[in-house]
Amino acid sequence: MSKEVIIRSGFQGLRYVDGRFDRVLEPGRHPLSTGGRFRRTAKIEIVPIDLRERELNIKGQEILTADKVAVRVNIITHFRVTDPVAAMERVTDYGDRVYSDVQLAARRSLASMTLEAILTNRNQLSEDILRDVEGVSAGYGVEIIRADVKDLVFPGNLQDVMNRVLTAQRMAEAQMVEARTKADRETLEATTRAETARFAAEADAEAKRIRADAEVDALRRLAEAAQAYAEHPALLRLRELETISALGANAEARLYIGFDKHVAD
Repeated sequence: MSKEVIIRSGFQGLRYVDGRFDRVLEPGRHPLSTGGRFRRTAKIEIVPIDLRERELNIKGQEILTADKVAVRVNIITHFRVTDPVAAMERVTDYGDRVYSDVQLAARRSLASMTLEAILTNRNQLSEDILRDVEGVSAGYGVEIIRADVKDLVFPGNLQDVMNRVLTAQRMAEAQMVEARTKADRETLEATTRAETARFAAEADAEAKRIRADAEVDALRRLAEAAQAYAEHPALLRLRELETISALGANAEARLYIGFDKHVAD
């Protein structure tokens, strides 16, 4: 007598003979032999294992944070069986085991974080839970794909208090940035003023040096002219005549020429 079993896609079948694991059956049609006419009939059992990804909701877990605040958390876990033999042979119920492992991982993670850290970085909580359980679940043939924190519920008006605290912190940070920017601007302005004053002082010193050089040059020219007139009196007389001629061309100029008077006694 022969029978057969069909394993659907997305499943694998575990074949047990007289209670002992025999082999894994892939999707498809498989004949089942029940023994010959005069042989003892073996008891064959096929256990189908769903390999598809499934979702597990872990609701209403009340956990104390590192700063002793009671938080109620809801976690959505996605997992799938990767090793049907391990999932069936190593744990009683792999679904219950996933539930308890994620629950304990959430407690450990929340207990190590402050309430502020949880509010400002919920993704870290999810990452910590996943990292904590994925190695453990692999030991019984299950892959934890996601362990996302869906909801966080706080007691009383704690949420409002934390929101005000976070708002105050953001305002303090903004004021600090504004003060730092103002200080930088004032420093820049002071540096600019100092540079401008330095440039002005250098320009003034350069102008004074140029004027001094011009005065020295003028005095040098006068000294050279005086020496020339002393050595050549005719040049001085020529200069006098040129000056008298220039004055004569000016109608408003007045020339006063003195004559010596000899009064007889």
